[in-house]
Amino acid sequence: MIRLKYFILTGVFALALSSCNSLLDKMPENVAPIAGVDYTQLSNMYQPVSGVYRIAESANPGLVHWMDLGIRAIRGDDTDKGSSSSDQAQLNEIKGFHYNYADIVSFWGTNNYFNDYYGLILDCNSALTELSKYAAHIPASDAVNQKLNLQYQGEVRFIRAFAHLMLYRVFGQVPILTDNSQIQTIGKSSTKEVLTWISSEMDFCIANLEDARPNQSIHFGAVTKYSADMLKAIVNADLAGNDNASPYWQTVLNTTNDIINSGKFSLYPDYYQLFKKPGKMCNESLFELQFSDFGTSSGPAVEPDAFFAFQGPRGDQHGSPISGWGFMNPSQSIVSFLQGRNDSIRLKTTVLFTSSPGHNYYVTPSNDTIWPNSDGDNYFNGKVYLPSSQMTPGRTDYGENNNIRVLRYADALLFNAEAKIRMGQNGDAPLNLVRARVGLTPITGATLQNVLDERRAEFACEWWGERFDDLVRTGQAASALTGFVAGQSEFIPIPQTQINLNTNLK
Repeated sequence: MIRLKYFILTGVFALALSSCNSLLDKMPENVAPIAGVDYTQLSNMYQPVSGVYRIAESANPGLVHWMDLGIRAIRGDDTDKGSSSSDQAQLNEIKGFHYNYADIVSFWGTNNYFNDYYGLILDCNSALTELSKYAAHIPASDAVNQKLNLQYQGEVRFIRAFAHLMLYRVFGQVPILTDNSQIQTIGKSSTKEVLTWISSEMDFCIANLEDARPNQSIHFGAVTKYSADMLKAIVNADLAGNDNASPYWQTVLNTTNDIINSGKFSLYPDYYQLFKKPGKMCNESLFELQFSDFGTSSGPAVEPDAFFAFQGPRGDQHGSPISGWGFMNPSQSIVSFLQGRNDSIRLKTTVLFTSSPGHNYYVTPSNDTIWPNSDGDNYFNGKVYLPSSQMTPGRTDYGENNNIRVLRYADALLFNAEAKIRMGQNGDAPLNLVRARVGLTPITGATLQNVLDERRAEFACEWWGERFDDLVRTGQAASALTGFVAGQSEFIPIPQTQINLNTNLK
């Protein structure tokens, strides 16, 4: 059953939830409620941060609710809704940009999205309050713990800023919530204000987070200064839009240069396995949501809600564990685009076909069989496909024990190439690194459209709807997306439920 919550009731404190000392290096353990915390015990100072990661990797609130993914990603031209026509039909209305219909404004899914992300923000704010209480007990002479406290604040502020970006991407003008006491009265900020605030938050994060890859972090997989560099580059690209003369492109160039010149990151050599178990927390990862079944056949697991099942092939009658709900399927447009480029490695990674010539089934590159279903789907999302051979024996949930890739080094390389070209420089080198990984020939004298096409191919059908944002910020959405009207279709209206609770959101 779908659990719905109102915005003002979502504030679950981070420390009241399960936590772990080093993210997923051990099973989650229950911790004391906030009222019982001894803030002089500085060895426990990471617990609020660990709690935030666990909430971020959850749904209601969190970053991984299946419907939130659907709302965000369906608007691009690389995905179709999938499943039966009547199942979550509002997603097709969103895809067609029919935002003013009463059933979209009152759709449970958009309200769920609003609650999930602001619920996470509320928890981040609570965690920052907890960290300030620890900070008050750090002696002036204890430089080590003072530095750690700032680092931990940076980790939480990164997650909070990322949640604001996800809200902006869907609703546009949204509140910048840094004080939970304002929850019932806060008003909306402009889109520029939201993006500028996120950028300034990343300045704090870059200055205080670890100088390391996430897989080198003391707490394995935590965000680092390079995660913040990437997020700062993304929001500054949004601020720049399609204006080549915008000074924001210099910021995009500087932050992506910081990542590249660090020498710490590299593209995972096997694009297909990048999204499978071997690619978990590899040297390409800048931000990744972590999950684990701890290698056990049953018992506790840190699970990604229905994120993978939502996008998996519809269940068949043949006993295969490779089955799901059949949503968010690759579109014919992206299939034709990849085929037209002879982009075979990305095609086999991104698209699971449902039949092959002479057969009513399809055998995946990892030798699992995908059978057709009654919904008539031709394609399923290959990037969320975990081969049965990589599943822990005894575990049967689709995609369990895989991670969700959020920010990758490929993003830094392609934004670096884009910034260089827009500023009149040569962007061939970073662009061709990405192309070489998937066996494509290098380009000489790359154009802006070369980079945008590479971004489309590289990030097709990934979790946060980057394709739609690329089309909007480059002014190409109206020509690429049926029903899109510039100046009107970029954002979905804030749910009526939230306006009823806080009229400043009207």
